[in-house]
Amino acid sequence: MNLQGKTVLITGATDGLGKLVATHAAEAGATVILHGRIEEKGKRVVEEIKSKIGHQNLFYYNADFSSLAEVKLFSEEVLAKHGALHVLINNAAIGGGPKGSKQRELSKDGYELRFAVNYLSHFLLTQKLLPLLIQSAPARVVNVSSIGQSSLDFNDIDSEKRYDSFDSYAKSKLAQIMFGIELAERVKEKNITVNSLHPATLMNTNMVHEFFGRTSSTVEEGAKAVEYVAFAEETKDVTGVYFNQQEPTKANAQAYDMEARKKLWQLSEDLAKAFL
Repeated sequence: MNLQGKTVLITGATDGLGKLVATHAAEAGATVILHGRIEEKGKRVVEEIKSKIGHQNLFYYNADFSSLAEVKLFSEEVLAKHGALHVLINNAAIGGGPKGSKQRELSKDGYELRFAVNYLSHFLLTQKLLPLLIQSAPARVVNVSSIGQSSLDFNDIDSEKRYDSFDSYAKSKLAQIMFGIELAERVKEKNITVNSLHPATLMNTNMVHEFFGRTSSTVEEGAKAVEYVAFAEETKDVTGVYFNQQEPTKANAQAYDMEARKKLWQLSEDLAKAFL
């Protein structure tokens, strides 16, 4: 893998899957922009990667993705300080939470927390960074989604009527895929590809341990899948696809409902309009 001359941005890059992909991208020569929400931890990770591989082109930005204002500020910092962006990996996520949790949690903007962090903040970030991606084309957007998907109820998008933490997580993951397919259509003439993937099942991460209490695959397996979609020569012209690890496959049927995708896009614009 040779990423010399490429700039890669990874959200949720201070541990687990994001940290490993960031390390591999830096080892391959990329300029890597890491995002996290705990500044001390983020800076420590950057120094750790620098000392490990002797690579200096790593940059850390702090943003709480439960706040659209912080996402907007983060995107503006990136636009101001970086002249190129070739790969955007939307990875940051909150998992299903404590198993069976019925306590509905809200973002700082008052939206259901998992929908806000896992999907809406990445919708906003991608929209804000799109001009830089277009300017840097060929470029790629990769949404780290999940095989756990649940159809969106547009009459209860915020899960006010019926709430389950894992169901909200699964809805946010389908929303990512729907956004990916719709964005792929909208930028197909701009030399930008947009794909989503399920990296691996029950990876050995804190998020998986919290909800399932067990694992069945490694972070290394997940990183290999992300890197295949984000960096491989074989996928450079593939767009609008959902992968199960490295295999193109079908997502939840709602992902292929054009009207549902357009409805989600319009809703997302409405929810984030103060920050777009």
